[in-house]
Amino acid sequence: MKKVMQMFTVIIILALGLMYLTFVLNSQQGYSSRNTLSVYNWGDYIDPDLITKFEKETGIKIIYQTFDSNEAMLTKIAHGGTTFDIAIPSDYAINKMKEQGLLIPLDHSKIPNLKYIDPRFLDLPFDENNEYSAPYFWGTLGIIYNPEVLEDMEFKSWNDLWDERLRNEILLYDSAREVIGMGLNSLSYSLNETDTDRLLEAKRKLDTLTPNIKAIVGDEVKMLLANEEAAIGVVWSGDASEIIGENDKLDYVIPDEGTNVWFDNIVIPASAKNVEGAHLFINFMLDPENAAQNTEYVGYSTPNMKALAYLPEEITGDVRFYPGRDITDKFELYENLGKKMTAYYNELFLEFKMHRK
Repeated sequence: MKKVMQMFTVIIILALGLMYLTFVLNSQQGYSSRNTLSVYNWGDYIDPDLITKFEKETGIKIIYQTFDSNEAMLTKIAHGGTTFDIAIPSDYAINKMKEQGLLIPLDHSKIPNLKYIDPRFLDLPFDENNEYSAPYFWGTLGIIYNPEVLEDMEFKSWNDLWDERLRNEILLYDSAREVIGMGLNSLSYSLNETDTDRLLEAKRKLDTLTPNIKAIVGDEVKMLLANEEAAIGVVWSGDASEIIGENDKLDYVIPDEGTNVWFDNIVIPASAKNVEGAHLFINFMLDPENAAQNTEYVGYSTPNMKALAYLPEEITGDVRFYPGRDITDKFELYENLGKKMTAYYNELFLEFKMHRK
């Protein structure tokens, strides 16, 4: 009986020890999550000095990871293997994340700097009332070209890209939505077209553009255009701003038919461990001075009205990157097309790329 009591005592002590160890580990994990913030963002899409500033002001250490597409970001967050406190997806991806229950609502009382965002960039269809997202950057898709090489040529329309003088001169992004969208815009169709006849018509028209296409590329488009290895490209406005910064011979235009206007917004994934820190980070990035500093570093257009006062006139007065409402009202957001139609866009784009070979 004595041995049984001794064994029982040992078991009790071990159990209490395990409970204490679990408590300590959980406490440490809670402490760690409150003092770190995992941020998931596009590459080179924040001024590193702002990360340092946030860490000094809050005592929260930022763990920073990057992605190169909305699809890659969605997959990683949906699988749940890695948790993130902050992510910065594009408009249509936010809609998908909402549908899949991958986001938590924002507490606007903890983001007072949201008041500095231009009202025309709030309450958009992909997130009404900004329930889940706060604007980060915005921009357009347009045409960048070298006027010195392309003498006597103007670019006011997407259809100008079909000029036979542009043979082997055009660079395109390796992206179905942008390329198929360009074909749709050239026919004055919606960027969110779901009519298969119209989509096939756009694809057939794009096939006739192939003699003018030099390459279909990714991020290297910036280097190739800045180094004048191609005379023209279809690029996002932020890339255009960066390219022109490297080579001021180039110019950027938004075609008359209209184009895509996109928004990258800050969200808090549903798996976030440091929700309080995430709200602190969002409010920090929406501070006008911080937003201005970030804008100068990244090169994209800020939706922060107050931040404009801290930026030089050469930036804010450039209508290529800060067009007025009379122009932006003609632009379209990419809508979530659903799996079936997205797959069809990708199929048409693949056929288009195969047609070039």
